[in-house]
Amino acid sequence: MTSTTSPASPASIVFETVAPGSVAYLDRLAATDLGRLYKGRMLDALDVRTGQTVLDIGCGPGTDLGALADAVSGTGTGPRTTEGTGSRTAAGTDTAARTASGSAPARSPGAVIGVDHDQVAVDTARERTAGRDTVTVHLGDVHELPLADGSVDRARTDRVLQHVADPVRALCEAHRVLRPGGRLVLGEPDWDTLTVDHPDEELSRAYTRYVTDEVIRNARIGRQLPRLAAEAGFTVPTVVPVTPAFRDVGAADKVLGLERTTRRALAAGYFTVGGARRWLDHLASGPFLAAVTFYIVVAQA
Repeated sequence: MTSTTSPASPASIVFETVAPGSVAYLDRLAATDLGRLYKGRMLDALDVRTGQTVLDIGCGPGTDLGALADAVSGTGTGPRTTEGTGSRTAAGTDTAARTASGSAPARSPGAVIGVDHDQVAVDTARERTAGRDTVTVHLGDVHELPLADGSVDRARTDRVLQHVADPVRALCEAHRVLRPGGRLVLGEPDWDTLTVDHPDEELSRAYTRYVTDEVIRNARIGRQLPRLAAEAGFTVPTVVPVTPAFRDVGAADKVLGLERTTRRALAAGYFTVGGARRWLDHLASGPFLAAVTFYIVVAQA
């Protein structure tokens, strides 16, 4: 394949040309400002209560299982509500349920269940949560969850439905395993909103068109979540759009894989060789701006 960069090109220095492994990529994204921002918002929207059972659908290498375990056990830093009491105090302390003698009644430690289809991710998640008795991780398919009906109180999916074969079926499975009144929090990008500034707008459009046409199976899933969740039997009280702006090309490349994606777009005919070079050279040397909208959706069973 013809190279999109030359040794003298600024793009040959700026961009990462070898893709990280899937586990490394997920860890990297979670550590970014974007990752911390939206994951924190998703956890807040999940409103986990002490003693509940929480399901992470498509848990990957267990990136979020520790925070969920802290939430169900009441050891997280934010306020929590003890299951069945309705009294909200710091770290899950249920003052209203204390006995006359001043001691708190025993409460369930809660449970966190991770499910993922990838054996490497499951093995990694199990290793990372080996010291947490409340966490179990299963190999399984989001279209056919290995759980009983009505067995969980809260569930989440984080950038999973953009890749699955049948999002509605996956959502129906989430609805099945949730107890009546349970909550599902979904987080998905809408790749059709991806904008990368370039003096040649046709190159920008070609890049986004390639991503939505060829790279992501369900590229517009973000905007579709409320409708698809309703089709699966949920009510949707809350939709929160989050649009991070990338000003640093290196940071954006670690998330978007700009050079690698451009090479594939060139091979697929979305760029000419000259267009691909002009695209990357400007991104590497000029003022940089990119943005994409990420949707957080709260769905009630």
